[in-house]
Amino acid sequence: MKLLITGGAGFIGSNFVNYIFDRYRDYKVIVFDILNKYSANPDIKIKFKKYKNFSFIKGDITKKDQVENAVKKADVIINFAAETHVDRSIIDPAPFIKTNVYGVKALLDAAKKYKIKKFIQISTDEVYGTLEKGKADENKNLNPGNPYAATKAAADLLCISYFNTYKIPVIITRSSNNFGPFQFPEKFIPLFITNALENKELPLYGDGKNIRNWLYVEDNCAAIMTVLLKGKIGEIYNIGGNIEIENIMVAEKILNILGKSEKLIKHIKDRPGHDKRYALDFSKIKKIGWKPEHKFDEALEKTVEWYSNNINWWKKLKGEKFKKYYDLWYKKILK
Repeated sequence: MKLLITGGAGFIGSNFVNYIFDRYRDYKVIVFDILNKYSANPDIKIKFKKYKNFSFIKGDITKKDQVENAVKKADVIINFAAETHVDRSIIDPAPFIKTNVYGVKALLDAAKKYKIKKFIQISTDEVYGTLEKGKADENKNLNPGNPYAATKAAADLLCISYFNTYKIPVIITRSSNNFGPFQFPEKFIPLFITNALENKELPLYGDGKNIRNWLYVEDNCAAIMTVLLKGKIGEIYNIGGNIEIENIMVAEKILNILGKSEKLIKHIKDRPGHDKRYALDFSKIKKIGWKPEHKFDEALEKTVEWYSNNINWWKKLKGEKFKKYYDLWYKKILK
């Protein structure tokens, strides 16, 4: 099987490539990535070049010619490529619309042209919006609460329309919040881990009572593989973790693992459109053989250990460019 993994140098994408080569070494893997300087892992080209069935194409999913050149080499597309950070989408939605909507259209058009066998669109639980009670199943109405979530919802609907109109063999996965190795340190868990390691404040939105369902990235990779092998064309599969927990409790757990004082937590003004609670009903994917394997606490400890052991990796990312963004974020959203 020849897999085109778009966004394969990003957090979940690079973990998925690693998952493939750990378990399915007979697959041909083509990574297509723009290598965004703030969220991509350029080391992926070095790490996997030892495999004869690995190749890398630098490219932009919004560029038709570049996309077609990559898609024609593959049997299956797994699209991880996306702008993903909610705070950035609040500051400027335009890049999110371009990549998450127009980029997906370009991939779908190429999939149609080259008769791709399967197209897996990686989406998010954020398309359902906030929930006061209960859990969102795959039939829940979409109610995105921020520009990032809105662009992912738009991409999902576009995929469904291409399935209905052109019979493109689309399957959509919607996972809860991922965490684990190689996540860029602007996201909640790695930001708090790295700030704590540097004895810096942990900026917690509002009262910290927002609830998230957390999923260790390796479990998500296993779920995506299950969907690829056993999922039904035209269907949507929720992928959830085994815990719902308040953000403040996650912050406290991180500090406890590192032996740091909870005085590092700084409550800051809540961001606009901050969803109060996400919760997924993922019984559907359980029926085709997947469930999360990692308990949250032990996975969080593994993640803290990884960042503690890879300081040079994230220190480089948290350089001057990150500081400029961080200052802009603080000025536009928090003040």
